Amino acid sequence: MFQGSMVAIVTPMFEDGRIDETSLRNLVDFHIDNQTNAIVAVGTTGESATLNHDEHCDVIRIVVEQAAGRVPVIAGTGSNSTDEAIDYSRCAVEMGADACLLVTPYYNKPTQEGLYQHYKKIAEAVSIPQLLYNVPGRTACDMLPSTVKRLAEIDNIIGIKEAVGDTNRMRELLAFANEKFQIYSGDDATALELILLGGKGTISVTANVAPKAMSEMCKLALAGERAAAKAINQRLMPLHKNLFVESNPIPVKWAVQTMGLIKSGIRLPLTPLSEKYHDIVKQAIQQAQES
Repeated sequence: MFQGSMVAIVTPMFEDGRIDETSLRNLVDFHIDNQTNAIVAVGTTGESATLNHDEHCDVIRIVVEQAAGRVPVIAGTGSNSTDEAIDYSRCAVEMGADACLLVTPYYNKPTQEGLYQHYKKIAEAVSIPQLLYNVPGRTACDMLPSTVKRLAEIDNIIGIKEAVGDTNRMRELLAFANEKFQIYSGDDATALELILLGGKGTISVTANVAPKAMSEMCKLALAGERAAAKAINQRLMPLHKNLFVESNPIPVKWAVQTMGLIKSGIRLPLTPLSEKYHDIVKQAIQQAQES
């Protein structure tokens, strides 16, 4: 169901922090027009941590409505509370999402058995297809491949977004991937490497800024056209790196605003991109747009 370039879409906001529905709908169309293969709503890049429950569900609804079946929509529904993650996942079902993306519980640092029980309970409570999401740099919680392998046996857990960016970790996960359970990158800088090793795509921050190039790079990599895919990826590498000069989504929201696609709103405790980084992000955008 899911492969290629899947954008972790930003959530447009007005300067006062209210969600800008018109810009969000326009962004969905922008991505579909530029060959993005799927849209991930209310992930980390969508500022899920500062949206309340109603806003969270409303963003999913808007994205699903605007996509109108043209591309799959994956809803970010993770939480460090198992019951809350179930509530968000049920909302995703109600709003018509195609799958859920569930980050490992952050801050409370569960054991590997706790992680297994957390995801197992969500999968049993909500029948929608579910993707695990491991990003220990943000959550202080690393879901080990041995735990992922156990979870892969659950019918509606269909893959993992892995953001460790380590080749050994990639190979360990790919060793038990199959038609039902796939591996996706959550790290733009190493996404090409994962796809060439056998991963099925990437859930991307860079795709917010260069959707067509990311889509083409993934398409070539999935087809085994290594040299052509690497040429595009080299052009995108400054974005892969410089969209993280401050905490995501600060730089990417500024970049998308610079492109004229959204307004400048971002919610505290995040703040607009520091002026000292403006030039390097602009340069990365320009390099990505070069033919």
